[in-house]
Amino acid sequence: MQNIENKTALITGGSKGIGYGIAEALLAKGVNVAITSRSQESADKAAESLAKNAKGEVLGLQADVRSFENQQTCVNAVLDKWGKLDIVIANAGLGHFAPIDEMEIDKWNEVIDTNLTGVFYTIKSSVEALKKNGGYFFTISSLAGTNFFPSGSAYNASKFGLTGFTQSVMLDLRQHGINVSTIMPGSVATYFNDHEPNEDDYWKIQKEDLGKMVVDLLEMNPRTLPSKIEVRPSRPPQK
Repeated sequence: MQNIENKTALITGGSKGIGYGIAEALLAKGVNVAITSRSQESADKAAESLAKNAKGEVLGLQADVRSFENQQTCVNAVLDKWGKLDIVIANAGLGHFAPIDEMEIDKWNEVIDTNLTGVFYTIKSSVEALKKNGGYFFTISSLAGTNFFPSGSAYNASKFGLTGFTQSVMLDLRQHGINVSTIMPGSVATYFNDHEPNEDDYWKIQKEDLGKMVVDLLEMNPRTLPSKIEVRPSRPPQK
């Protein structure tokens, strides 16, 4: 894309954490951004905060990524407001962690339905709009998508699946002029898994770092595509 001013983006799970950081970075570049949250109140609150220093317009939308109908409604809302959709960032995700003999079936299903099937719904609802503009589709996977660990069966499965899913989608969509990348962060200072960001997170990747990465990828010459990016803290925490 290179020049992204006046482009339009949809970010799932954009009311806090990584999604919020990406929204901030895009809005600073003059991109119009819609963010989703499962709560309309949370989406509105985040949109109000984001709008304070934004060059682009911002819209808060309620959606549960586990519902294809919810996501189609969000895409339609973006098209109604701005007439196009150039960038889609499938960021919404969650984790439940337990040894396999203790993993509850509903927890397993929630992780897979959100982190993997939810991303399928995101691209399925938006792909025709992206085709019209030669857009860009991002997924936010994790280093857990290549590195397994105890009590991570559901999360590992969802992120391994998401990494593979995204690379296959990349091969499908590049013939339509759509770039596709998955970003795989390690430790990030976010609210993931009920964590409250604090000063002890100084060593972790920050949400603004990932926002800048998305902007850099969008502004790169479109002949080059970093399709799978692993991101980790430069240094471990100092003891």
